Amino acid sequence: MGSQRNGFKKESFILSVDVGTTSIRCHVYDKEAKIRGSCTTNVKALYPEVGHVEMDPDALWKGFVSVIKGAVQDAGAQMCQMEAIGISTQRSTFTTWNRKTGVPFHNFISWQDQRAADLVRSWNRSCTMKAIHGLMKLAYFLTRQKRSLAASLIIFSTQHVTFRLAWVLTHYKQVRQAVAEGNCCFGTIDTWLLFKLTNGRVHATDFSNASATGIFDSYQMCWSGFLCSLVSLPLSILPKVENTGFDFGSTDPSIFGVPIPIMSVVADQQAAMFGECCFDVGDVKITMGTGTFMNINTGSKPHTSVGGLYPVVGWKIGSEVVYLAEGNSADTGTAIKWAQELELFSDVQGTSAMAYSVSDSDGVCFVPSFSGLQAPLNDPKACASFMGLKPSTTKSHLVRSILESIAFRNKQLFELMLRETHIPITRIRVDGGVSANDFIMQLTADLFGRKVARPQQHEMSCLGAAFVAGLEIGFWRTRDELKKLQSTDKIFLPQGARKGGAGISNGEYMPVLQSWERALKRSMNWYNKT
Repeated sequence: MGSQRNGFKKESFILSVDVGTTSIRCHVYDKEAKIRGSCTTNVKALYPEVGHVEMDPDALWKGFVSVIKGAVQDAGAQMCQMEAIGISTQRSTFTTWNRKTGVPFHNFISWQDQRAADLVRSWNRSCTMKAIHGLMKLAYFLTRQKRSLAASLIIFSTQHVTFRLAWVLTHYKQVRQAVAEGNCCFGTIDTWLLFKLTNGRVHATDFSNASATGIFDSYQMCWSGFLCSLVSLPLSILPKVENTGFDFGSTDPSIFGVPIPIMSVVADQQAAMFGECCFDVGDVKITMGTGTFMNINTGSKPHTSVGGLYPVVGWKIGSEVVYLAEGNSADTGTAIKWAQELELFSDVQGTSAMAYSVSDSDGVCFVPSFSGLQAPLNDPKACASFMGLKPSTTKSHLVRSILESIAFRNKQLFELMLRETHIPITRIRVDGGVSANDFIMQLTADLFGRKVARPQQHEMSCLGAAFVAGLEIGFWRTRDELKKLQSTDKIFLPQGARKGGAGISNGEYMPVLQSWERALKRSMNWYNKT
């Protein structure tokens, strides 16, 4: 593939870009999966009205192109040495655009956006939903199919695309007009980027991204005609759903000077799972960033949850489909950033030492619920709070209680996962910025009673998209080869398995955990949001 010079073949690389909520980053990977060049730019969120969260599609596109050029330059390489591009993106953030001109009708509407909250509430309370729930309860009673039981409990959420898209169709006349003329494209960030990169030739997404929109039927592996007709979404505007590893076409030569094949498109949490080489049933990865996302590989069957775990397609590569069950906790990095802005500490790295400097949190409990409590409590009206404050409480106690609360939420999600999936856990890998905190990681291992491994590289979504693209073109040949490239920074063993460590055995933490659970219950149903 690479050009010949003096009889030597030039080294070749894989490009991978991750479009997150706060940044876009690009890495250039070599055959050893080492990062040879990088470039990052910030993503600016726009808040045009209270509760509205948007991003400018053109700024995002410019940022995307600039990080690719910057990373290749940083690697001291040329574009012609890039064998393929992999793309990982945040999920459920979307826009709509004119099929002919490629001009967006509105800004990207973020997964964090609340404009459809009233619509979601009225639907969740509607007679239609009650009827669907009733019918599905009956179906479950007759068939004992868990899928019917899950459908009888389903409630809509603003995080899914469904009602934000319904909102767009009722509020933007030019979108309705374009739909009527058959001239409207809908797409999450990956779809928009593919459209731009191929100069409008490709309108597609992959199964991992589609499955996170809420409009996709993971059982039938297609867009849900039933849901679209229920809330009046036109199927005609939705992109074609392709495999996660797939030849999506090459970038238009006008962009980077040479065409580069786009060989993978994958949603960020699923990409992190692939980057962590969680290929086997029972593999778990925990990404601790702005929020915590815990995923378990459930194999070739979607997990049907009654406790708030969400079934998503992990990836479809060739004929193989891998499903994941996902639980999330919204306020992980948010809680730490908030404490830092209050000047409880100056340096995040130093929080572990602060927490270890006291023997316990002196009875203080912190509830990390700036945006409600997700699974298994599922209460959007819960508030964030400190409880059990005393005159003897110090900053170190407060910091320790914040870090403990993050590990406690990990334990809740983990236990829900064990309870619901009945899958024996094979291994646990953690990544994301917050995983750099040794106190949280050690306490998580102690509470799980299992070993937890942290990789050297933090940016697993980027690596995962690179791995999928590399496998597609034979840059790497097998998944076993990828496992051998994995580098582990540190393994945290539970206290029982370690002698004389600073951690605490599961039993000793029970009273602290129980008072924290009492604090959670007291924080629930705090806001009278109707």
